[in-house]
Amino acid sequence: MSERSEQIAVTGLAVMGSNLARNFARNGAQVVVHNRTTAKTDALILAHGSEGDFVHAPSTQDMIDALERPRRILIMVQAGRPTDLVIDDIAPRLDKGDVLIDGGNARYTDTRRRESALREIGVHFVGAGISGGEDGALNGPSIMPGGSPESYATVGPLLERIAAQVDGTPCCAYVGPDGAGHFVKMVHNGIEYADMQLIAEAYDLLRRGLGATPAEIAAIFTEWNSGDLESYLVEITAEVLAHVDAATGSPFVDVVLDQAEQKGTGRWTVQSALDLGVPVSGIAEAVFARALSGHPEQRAAAAGLPGPSTTWTVDDRTGFVEDVRQALYASKVVAYAQGFDQIAAASAEYGWDVDPAAMATIWRGGCIIRARFLNRIKQAYDDNGALPTLLVAPYFAEQVGAAQEGWRRVVTAAVQGGIPAPGFASALAYYDGLRAERLSASLIQGLRDFFGAHTYRRVDRAGSFHTLWSADRSEIAL
Repeated sequence: MSERSEQIAVTGLAVMGSNLARNFARNGAQVVVHNRTTAKTDALILAHGSEGDFVHAPSTQDMIDALERPRRILIMVQAGRPTDLVIDDIAPRLDKGDVLIDGGNARYTDTRRRESALREIGVHFVGAGISGGEDGALNGPSIMPGGSPESYATVGPLLERIAAQVDGTPCCAYVGPDGAGHFVKMVHNGIEYADMQLIAEAYDLLRRGLGATPAEIAAIFTEWNSGDLESYLVEITAEVLAHVDAATGSPFVDVVLDQAEQKGTGRWTVQSALDLGVPVSGIAEAVFARALSGHPEQRAAAAGLPGPSTTWTVDDRTGFVEDVRQALYASKVVAYAQGFDQIAAASAEYGWDVDPAAMATIWRGGCIIRARFLNRIKQAYDDNGALPTLLVAPYFAEQVGAAQEGWRRVVTAAVQGGIPAPGFASALAYYDGLRAERLSASLIQGLRDFFGAHTYRRVDRAGSFHTLWSADRSEIAL
């Protein structure tokens, strides 16, 4: 084997692993390929061996032996127990300074555990979130690597080379220690959940409010994609809505069962946010909306429940379309703001020092939530890395403020029409909660003190206090 400056192994050659291996090879690396069953390795080399320099490794030991030190091995297998089994097989064969990379959708707590255990034996472990699906894996994904700075020095340049490029900048950057990369990928997926829910609500409102066909709504989304809503998800929404089912001749969206599935990253995002005390209501509503869609027996039983007593109609078609556009834009900004808040909270909790501007940069291309306004998000954090919330950045404060009247009309219309729009409504409630001079939480604190002596603080002096509710209701300082 000839000496090479860059070399990497990929183990786990399902579609994502195979496409990443091909991407590495196309970008000049020698790629050692391995799979538990050699048939997949054989098939990859037979079909795509001409794309670059591949080395067939029939066994784990063959893979190890084919690599120069420090070894770089990308694991692309199912998250959870299968990943642990592969690590347990490979790690004892490695030397100090070698690097294992997990490119799956691992839970960040698992990544922290694995990184800590491998650090004890001198092996670097990188938890790399990879977004972009099958096409991104082959042609340029967004990559979010977490681990030690030393490990990034070893694998970062190669990952940056295969990542998507926007304005000459790779959509890959060092995120932070241990589980930071997989945490950021988890939040990325949570934002993705919210984004898709908001798009679905916009479609539902346009269809029911206007009586528009899916093809007509596809044209609306195509137009939106040429403005400030430009994004991958808006783009493919137009394509899905325009698609016609070959078997029936009906719009594709009408023959798909209305029960959304999920693989867990959205739930993880919400669970983590609860632990961190960060309100990610838009993401939570998207997760719960999918859960609701997945209970057809309850929905069938409730189908006869009464709805609005009056008929809702749209008098101004053009105005309503614009209102929905504004509601979609403003609610999307809220979803991203909540996601960045969650990343900031975890960064502080775990000492990761995640750069929000860098995260906006690497999400601009390759990933599912890539969108035009990520350039604006990057600029907002470049201007002020300590933003208390993205919503107060001057650009977004102005844009969301300008959209709020249409946003409010859309939420009102949804309520009047009996159309579920939990994403739009919760995003607006969050916005109004943030901007409120005083919240009703003062009453909640009074109630907590009444039934549980949980104490409260006052607006006029420091300290904690309790009212003797069951006695003379005098107040004591604690």
